[in-house]
Amino acid sequence: MPTITLPNGDKKVFDKSVSAADVAASIGAGLAKAAIGCKVDGELRDLSSVLDKDCALAIVTMPKPGQAVSADALYLMRHSAAHVMAEAIQDVIGKDVQLAYGPPTENGFFYDMFVPAGKKISTEQFAAIDKRMGEIIAENRPFSRYEVGSQEGLSKLKAEGNKYKVDNAERALGMPSSVYHGKKAAFASGNSAAGVDNAAKLSFYATGAPGKNWEDLCRGPHVPTTGRIGAAKVMSLASSYWHGDEDSDRLMRVYGTAFATQADLDEFLKQKEEASKRDHRVIGKHLRLFHIDEDVGQGLILWTPRGSIVRKELQTFIAAELRKQGYTEVFTPHIGRLELYKTSGHFPYYKDSQFAPIIERDALAALSASGCTCAEMMNRVEGVAERLARGINERSGKEVIAKDRIMPDDKLVEGFMLKPMNCPHHAKIFASSPHSYRDMPVRLAEFGTVYRWEQSGELNGMTRVRGFTQDDAHLFCTEDQIPAEVQGCLSLVKTIFATLGMKDYRVRVGLRDPNADKYTGSKENWDKAEAACIAAAESLGVSFSREPGEAAFYGPKIDFVVKDVIGREWQLGTVQVDYNMAIRFDLSYIGSDNRPHRPVVIHRAPFGSMERFCGVLIEHFAGAFPAWLSPEQVRVLPISDKSNEYAQKVLAALQAADVRAAIDDSNDRVQAKIKIAADEKIPYMAIVGPRDAEAGMVSVRARGVEKDLGGMALDAFVSSLKSEIKDRRAELGVKP
Repeated sequence: MPTITLPNGDKKVFDKSVSAADVAASIGAGLAKAAIGCKVDGELRDLSSVLDKDCALAIVTMPKPGQAVSADALYLMRHSAAHVMAEAIQDVIGKDVQLAYGPPTENGFFYDMFVPAGKKISTEQFAAIDKRMGEIIAENRPFSRYEVGSQEGLSKLKAEGNKYKVDNAERALGMPSSVYHGKKAAFASGNSAAGVDNAAKLSFYATGAPGKNWEDLCRGPHVPTTGRIGAAKVMSLASSYWHGDEDSDRLMRVYGTAFATQADLDEFLKQKEEASKRDHRVIGKHLRLFHIDEDVGQGLILWTPRGSIVRKELQTFIAAELRKQGYTEVFTPHIGRLELYKTSGHFPYYKDSQFAPIIERDALAALSASGCTCAEMMNRVEGVAERLARGINERSGKEVIAKDRIMPDDKLVEGFMLKPMNCPHHAKIFASSPHSYRDMPVRLAEFGTVYRWEQSGELNGMTRVRGFTQDDAHLFCTEDQIPAEVQGCLSLVKTIFATLGMKDYRVRVGLRDPNADKYTGSKENWDKAEAACIAAAESLGVSFSREPGEAAFYGPKIDFVVKDVIGREWQLGTVQVDYNMAIRFDLSYIGSDNRPHRPVVIHRAPFGSMERFCGVLIEHFAGAFPAWLSPEQVRVLPISDKSNEYAQKVLAALQAADVRAAIDDSNDRVQAKIKIAADEKIPYMAIVGPRDAEAGMVSVRARGVEKDLGGMALDAFVSSLKSEIKDRRAELGVKP
């Protein structure tokens, strides 16, 4: 007699096992009609899932008209649409296309598949694939799940001759792969019959009746029928490799997307088209804002003179705000001793995102002479870090200094590391001087460049890089100062968004996952830090979400997620509360009781990465920056050679007022000059001719040929523009 607890706390008791669909029907016909899946104790499942014991149940539904679709509903539709697309491709291209792997993604789904020689998938076939997908959806066939024993399932897959599905099944069963012979040791060859759990099951989904319609090895879950998908479309193609291994089979990755309605899909396609027009990589190249060079390295940004102006203006703006809040600026090196990052916990907690350690020359020579392999050396390096981490986690309030855990022979593998974070360096600056409670808080700020190891496939222009500069700061404060200091950090982020006209944003509070062990520090301190973040978020007056598992390893955080003008979301500013760093670095201040106390550390970065923030700004403004940020604020356009002398006087007047201005005194017609200036997103054009020279005027156009502001006295134009720049207005506001 299972008792089912619903999201509102109501309980329903049944005298026998029931399906989630049965529960939905018992609540109401409307819910049963809208239902497409369920969550059982937080796990997303099919609506047909049988409930035979007490559990918490939430029904996942299709949205009502005008209602936003839930992430769970999109996941179910897109996972199901991946099957529909795979079937459509096999119908259009051929049944001998072998399927490998097809998961949902943030904006849709993809399916990796092997296309045999003599056949291909191309964009010219998208229309036929889309048509077939629409037919399968219209057929409203059920997604039928069935399970078979492990041996029977493997035999079935081997008989079908698809080695990729055999590999997927063996990995799902926890077996070594019998068919993958690539570089990765995790999938080394082995006996496919050895170690099979005969009680284990493999699940298949048929799009229709099992054994009669298209089917695929899959864990699920899926919507009840193909008709519940809404609207789906194949989007693009890319190359991939089996298990991402370049030495293995080359596959074709086919991307698609799905939405609850055709209107939602059309809006997505419209947004995608607009996003392609705003691509910061294209605009950045066209406007000469930054450059990425293969000889320098992927993910390493070269700021050009024009892009450097944008960055410098942002830094000047935030620096002025920091001075108002009592920050002091510091500078730290780009590298540090490996032991520093072991103490901070970034190594090993963060090791997969870091560049490899730089081992000292003498140590490297000694290890090489002893016959130590590279793998053995890294094991020794990581072993030190893991013992160090254990030492800190085992403190239980005893405050043992971390380096006491390092063994004497570990010094053989000491070295340096490109810094992944600025906080260990700032901790050492704080520790370099004694502090009293009267000094607190100590606010240290730095535009510090850090380095992260990103996979090449994850790099994306300025928004995903390997070296970037953070507008970083660390506030060392007493526990009772936390609320005011967090509020100060949040007000700084809000000031930035208001100045840049970014009005649409949400807040999320990243909390620790209670079931994970990746966090450092005591539960008591985590509870206090999380409570401080939640209280601060509540004070903002905007909606916020609590997201377990999104905390940093050392503390919870408040993230600002900004929606740009075409509806895309970007995580930008962040504030983090950290009770652990002071313990790890043995930091203290003398309290009013004349005894040492631990400070609390607040990490904050309103812009985050300057590279990423500028990349987002380029796309947000489509390269048309506000005048105060624009690399070139005014372009002077003489209508003919006869006006060049006066144009030079106008240019001199602008430059004397500290306005970034240039002149186009080419032989082109003035309309051509206007078009070039508009194409280069120049905020203002000052067009001058003989009459303007006689009257001391300029004819002003705001960005684009359609915004003719008419004639203005030169002094008035300069004065109005200076005011706009000084006030850092988000919109162009010069008035005649």
